[in-house]
Amino acid sequence: MSSSFPRTTPLLSILPALWLAVACGEGAGEPPAIGSGETATESSGAITPEGLPVDLEAVEASAGHPAELMPDGADPGLTEGRERVNTPWTGDFDGMVERRFLRVLTVYRPGGYYLDAGQERGVTYELARQFEEFINQRLNRGHLRVHVVLLPLPRDQLLPALIEGYGDLISAGLRITPELEARVDFGMPLNNRPISEVLVTGPSAPEITRLEDLAGVKVQVRASSSYRRSLERLNQRLAEAGRAQVRIAHAPEVLEDIDLMEMVDAGLFPATFALDWEARFWAGQFTGLTVREEVALQEGLDIAWAMREDSPLLLAEVNAFTREHRQGTLIGNVILNRYLKSDQWLKSAVQGADYERYQSLRDLFLQYGGQYEMDHLLLLAQGYQESRLDQDKRSPAGAVGVMQLLPSTASDRNVGIPDIHQLEPNIHAGVKYMSFLRARYFNDPDMSELNKTLFALAAYNAGPARVARLRVEAAERGLDPDRWFNQVEVVAAQRIGRETVQYVSSIFKYFVAYRELESRMSDQAEIKGRASDGTAGG
Repeated sequence: MSSSFPRTTPLLSILPALWLAVACGEGAGEPPAIGSGETATESSGAITPEGLPVDLEAVEASAGHPAELMPDGADPGLTEGRERVNTPWTGDFDGMVERRFLRVLTVYRPGGYYLDAGQERGVTYELARQFEEFINQRLNRGHLRVHVVLLPLPRDQLLPALIEGYGDLISAGLRITPELEARVDFGMPLNNRPISEVLVTGPSAPEITRLEDLAGVKVQVRASSSYRRSLERLNQRLAEAGRAQVRIAHAPEVLEDIDLMEMVDAGLFPATFALDWEARFWAGQFTGLTVREEVALQEGLDIAWAMREDSPLLLAEVNAFTREHRQGTLIGNVILNRYLKSDQWLKSAVQGADYERYQSLRDLFLQYGGQYEMDHLLLLAQGYQESRLDQDKRSPAGAVGVMQLLPSTASDRNVGIPDIHQLEPNIHAGVKYMSFLRARYFNDPDMSELNKTLFALAAYNAGPARVARLRVEAAERGLDPDRWFNQVEVVAAQRIGRETVQYVSSIFKYFVAYRELESRMSDQAEIKGRASDGTAGG
């Protein structure tokens, strides 16, 4: 089997109540973090609904088997069921009924499928529950139910796992394409009308009415996305016509379409691309977004559940379920609207009073970030997540100020900064504590500088001893213990819940936003400098 491991561990399986008890019991009695780790909001972070694109090139390049799909449980009675789920098996729906479980492969992402205090949540989870109820009602088997088991994996393992018999369905927003149809069968589309990849612009974008108007415009997309490949083809046409090319900016891969739309709404980037139905929804939430449906990279797309070829019985069940639960049906819309929401904190971070605090505190973070050799923008983002950069912030646990430190932490011999009720000592103490965490616990030579800081952030929130145990468990599962995103965060999601995962991911998103602000200010200063030189020379 491959050394990689699914993005998180399934908690509902053949014995849901037992698995849930195991999950909820994880971490009980853990000592708290030295710092408060209080987040500015418990629900901050990206919310990404069903329907994200799959990087086909990455999928087809994947050659290994998925790692063990179900972890060792505390209850030895679960072993037989776990082994049955993990064992490769190919067959149709009648065999699944006989086995009494059906395995749905998906990806772990907030809004789609995620863990909240040990409980499974998200659009994919809700649909899986509805599918389980649907097939058991049709089968009329009474208490001998067929259970739907959700098995999260990295995107590049979904297709190989399905084909090789480690799962029976894929529910991860797969687009129906000729390339994929040559390898798997699809159910009827989950969308009730064809989907397009449409342009989404913000307040800083010029007027754009056709693709060619993007010449010279900065467009933010992930490098792995189909949007990027379509934009590169557009650039070829623009170059042949002697026109300026689209300025394709590669977003960090951990950011989803909703994160990029949020940044466009905040004025950080002029434009990005998204699926039309998602773009229309978020345009109703983000007042600065404009959906340019007439400017589309691809049109007539469908998303659907995928299954192995020659599974006519399973295909019939999926199609019957989809007719009643797809987007546009009452049940489908209720499920989607339950998870499609945003707190719009990013826009606040770069505008208004919060932005003014960012500007006023930037020099202090620059000073102490430089003193302790840490990225001042990442530290600023942490301060925003902790307190919205508000020195007057106090937590019920007694945490104080911008960095939400406990006085006991500040007085610890490893920090030793007094008077954290004052602004500058508070920031100094927070940065010094972050530096201590990074140097003491996460100074491995094989770990990148960014990951050292990401792990220090996780430890600031959850405690260094707990994060150290997460890394050990990650290595035992075949994950990379030196990488946070998509690796150790997988274990954190199960063992701790979503708080620490969202804490780190939200800070990273704010960091990207602040970095873009800095870049924009630098560009503006350079333009002013050139204008000044030109005037002086005239």
